[in-house]
Amino acid sequence: MEKYEELMKIAKEASKNAYAPYSKFNVGAALLFEDGTIYKGVNVENSSYGLALCAERNAISSAVAAGQKGLIEAVAIYSPSTVMCSPCGACRQWLHEFEKGQKIKVVLEAEDYSLFVKEIDELLPFGFRL
Repeated sequence: MEKYEELMKIAKEASKNAYAPYSKFNVGAALLFEDGTIYKGVNVENSSYGLALCAERNAISSAVAAGQKGLIEAVAIYSPSTVMCSPCGACRQWLHEFEKGQKIKVVLEAEDYSLFVKEIDELLPFGFRL
């Protein structure tokens, strides 16, 4: 659980860099790979709302762009605007896409600051896969 606490700390710090001038809903994500590498992401909004990018997808894209080929162990997601900032449906599907037999853990912070951990398949049952 200690590594998840550190991951949440990184997500919280990342959320400060979000670009959310329209919603004011900053989100940070920290993606942990099994080799210990961590990639951060933040939400980036656009005046054309449909072009916004969620923090989780931003972190995954950063990992892919860096050439990361390992397995995702966990992702921590944080927003100072809400308790237990859960990934949207699109982000759940993106995480599901990169779940290669392992069980990706999704780490959220509860109201009492404890960590809430679920596997991505619990959040997206019957996710789409070719």
